[in-house]
Amino acid sequence: MAYLASGPGGQPILILKEGTQRSRGSEARSRNIEVAVIIADALKSALGPRGMDKMLVDSLGDLTITNDGAKILEEMELEHPIGKMIKEAAKTQENTVGDGCTTATLLTGELLQKSVALLDQKIHPTVIISGFRNAERHVLKKLEELAIKVDLKDKETLRKVALTSMSSKTLGAVAKLFADIAIEAVIQVAEKRGDTYYVDKDNIQIIKKEGKSLGETELVKGIILDKEVVHPGMPKRVENAKIALVNSALEVEKTEIDAEIRIRTPSNVKAFLDQEAKLIEKMVERVKSSGANVLICQKGIDDIAQYQLAKAGILAVRRAKESDMEKLAKATGAEIVTSLEDLKPSDLGEAGLVEERKIGDDKMVFVENCKSPTAVSILIRAGLERMVEEAERAMNDAISVVADVIQTPMIVAGGGAIELELARSLKTVAAKTGGREQLAIEAFSDALEVIPRTLAENAGHDPLDVMVALRSVHEKEDGVYTGIDIASGKPVDMRSLGIYDPLKVKEQAIKTATELASMILRIDDVIAASKPKEEEKPKPPSPEGSGEEEF
Repeated sequence: MAYLASGPGGQPILILKEGTQRSRGSEARSRNIEVAVIIADALKSALGPRGMDKMLVDSLGDLTITNDGAKILEEMELEHPIGKMIKEAAKTQENTVGDGCTTATLLTGELLQKSVALLDQKIHPTVIISGFRNAERHVLKKLEELAIKVDLKDKETLRKVALTSMSSKTLGAVAKLFADIAIEAVIQVAEKRGDTYYVDKDNIQIIKKEGKSLGETELVKGIILDKEVVHPGMPKRVENAKIALVNSALEVEKTEIDAEIRIRTPSNVKAFLDQEAKLIEKMVERVKSSGANVLICQKGIDDIAQYQLAKAGILAVRRAKESDMEKLAKATGAEIVTSLEDLKPSDLGEAGLVEERKIGDDKMVFVENCKSPTAVSILIRAGLERMVEEAERAMNDAISVVADVIQTPMIVAGGGAIELELARSLKTVAAKTGGREQLAIEAFSDALEVIPRTLAENAGHDPLDVMVALRSVHEKEDGVYTGIDIASGKPVDMRSLGIYDPLKVKEQAIKTATELASMILRIDDVIAASKPKEEEKPKPPSPEGSGEEEF
């Protein structure tokens, strides 16, 4: 039982229900920090090009093998509320910029680890949070100063950014192919708004199919429908396609009100069926008169309509997803028509080729060679299911970072270079600040160094030697862009290796880590309600003669 107050006579007053658990003050804060640090430690070995994979097995036995921080946290079944907060923060990082989840989580854990020493010195959490906020403001300002402007026509730099994001994935020689496909796809769907570009990643459709190899992954300037042509008599390939997109059914709809029709003679039966056929024939005639030779329907197509469309040489697909219909409209320039009566030649879209192909065990319809599509598709192939899934995550990372650079054309040096330079700059700020906040800013500075230190450790180098060498180079004026060379463990200018990260990713990782660490530090009371007890089910009686007795 939990008693939180006492009456005038010293009689305890029950406020919380029985079974409620409560921890307060330093005990609650220590537990919360410990959980965050444990989760960060679990992700630490996955950072960088030589990061290790995690094998995650869920309650149903499904297997996931990855070193993608967002996916690891998504698959981890975390019970503690702080774990759930970290999971939500990582999801926000992924949805906002598409990369940097591992960095944000490690930085959160390190900030909280450094806070423990400050709390032990009786420094109040609000003072620590204030110091972290001041450090964050300085770091974000310094990031913009150190960022390198990118010319959006410079595809080589975009390729380097994409390759950096995929460096931890096991793609090998096909990484360049993936980078080029990601760049082409993002540029194709980018929309200019004023002086800047906007990229909606939902306009890039990713289809994954087992079979063949990673090297046969391809970009389709159009849309892939996971459907097959509805009638065997229809053409399977249409060049110079005129495409009609219809979201109403090509069949006679049933009435909403129940009705009874009494037919007494065989001739009346035939007349009734003929009338139904005429209605369907009229629908097909509207499709033909519009000039369409490809019909994509969001709803059903009657058997009679299928036959008549096949007779007219029209390729038709039924029950297409609404999201695919919207992408088709963007790719082909077609208008989605809600009623066949409204279908006009001006509503039709165009594509160089519409073709049904067999991919693996499935038949799919490719709508490709569109003139200037604002929606495209990527077909990912690989021999193993796990490899297909990891390749999809790599492609998503590449698309995300290229989109970040297209929208905000600024990049920073990778390989831990930017974190070391920010840490060095913060030490100068801390010296000028004074007071107890100085210690919090110094702690933030030390926490930033977790990234280069972890990169060195995961690559098999002595982190102490690497950090000493990197700090000495960053003290020089020309050492701003110096990070760790994973292969040799020596300080190298990251520009010469082409290791770059988008500015947006680093900014978001620092914002996420600071906000999350501050929120956890402010918690000094955890009140956990008791879980409801499962109702005890009656035990079935033992079969006679079994020799078992129930007590």
